[in-house]
Amino acid sequence: MSAEPAERRRSLAALQREIVECRRCPRLVAWREQVAREKVARFRDEAYWGKPLPGFGDPDARLLIVGLAPAAHGGNRTGRVFTGDASGDFLWAALQELGLGSRASSRRADDGLTLRGVRIAAAVRCAPPLNKPTIEEREACAPFLARELAILDTVRVVLVLGAFAWDAFLRVLSGAGEPVPRPRPRFGHGVEVEIGRRTLVGSYHPSQQNTFTGTLTAPMFASVLARARDLAGLPGIEPRHLQP
Repeated sequence: MSAEPAERRRSLAALQREIVECRRCPRLVAWREQVAREKVARFRDEAYWGKPLPGFGDPDARLLIVGLAPAAHGGNRTGRVFTGDASGDFLWAALQELGLGSRASSRRADDGLTLRGVRIAAAVRCAPPLNKPTIEEREACAPFLARELAILDTVRVVLVLGAFAWDAFLRVLSGAGEPVPRPRPRFGHGVEVEIGRRTLVGSYHPSQQNTFTGTLTAPMFASVLARARDLAGLPGIEPRHLQP
């Protein structure tokens, strides 16, 4: 039985406060705060967030998107996941095209962006050096993802971005007693796995490394996102490249 919407919102707000105050991982704390102090030239006049990032989006979501971690000069600067960097621009454009987001880009956390039926979280909530969290940091952050998933009891589909987040999410499900298959399902773009009452869908991460090399193209991402949306039972718009 699903929680009442007001109760879900209260629980998410409490979790958000805990996430923002977290200092469990000394390496990540030192890095995120160093980046926030030193900045980069193009953002030298901006105040950086420099703290962990909670999830963002619809508290009654049916589709959860799980990424890797905040970007040093993206979410670690703006205070919202996938906001202010190229990966976010790729993601927001796809969500807006499919009728799930109100804006095709997002540069600031106060820009009015809203999501319909979708929530976005990360396997690791702090920006890591070289975009590479350690296994220990992944495990330290796992309880936040587990609690967010438990609160989001309306979620039926999880779109996981990249192999690191895929493994992290499967571990969260296994820790929660969900029937994760053995051997564990391998990550792949477009892979679908039913686990309990949810369906996991894999996608390459919309990092510049993937999008600049053509490993992940806009039509590829729109297609897998549309599939996740449809599995979740969300209405929306057909991607341009799939229209007759």
